[in-house]
Amino acid sequence: MRILLIAPALGLALALAGCAPDQAAPARAAERFHAALAADQDDAACGMLAPKTADKLPDRGQTCAEALRELKLGPGGAVTDVSVWGEDAQVRLAGDTLFLHRFQDGWRVRAAGCEPVRDLPYECEVED
Repeated sequence: MRILLIAPALGLALALAGCAPDQAAPARAAERFHAALAADQDDAACGMLAPKTADKLPDRGQTCAEALRELKLGPGGAVTDVSVWGEDAQVRLAGDTLFLHRFQDGWRVRAAGCEPVRDLPYECEVED
């Protein structure tokens, strides 16, 4: 998955326009996702994924929880930065970068285990 790095610019533009987006909700969603992983609650973590991400993650004959366990995503840690643009967000934690989307029932993880690739989009372990 290639996530374009336009998020910070759009977030800044919205903030300057007086439409500061809510950054707390996606940050909490990212923290809950990593807390579930740390507590070996992989089924709960799968429930926090965007539907396409959860469907794409497992290999044939594998559950989402089994696939997450195999990836061994590192610890999330503290939130260091949040950028929100429209219905999408990027949450940087001390040990991970996640991309989320706001659905009717709240923020869900579209991509996790993301690492920047120089000036290119991120490479992610979990993605839709």
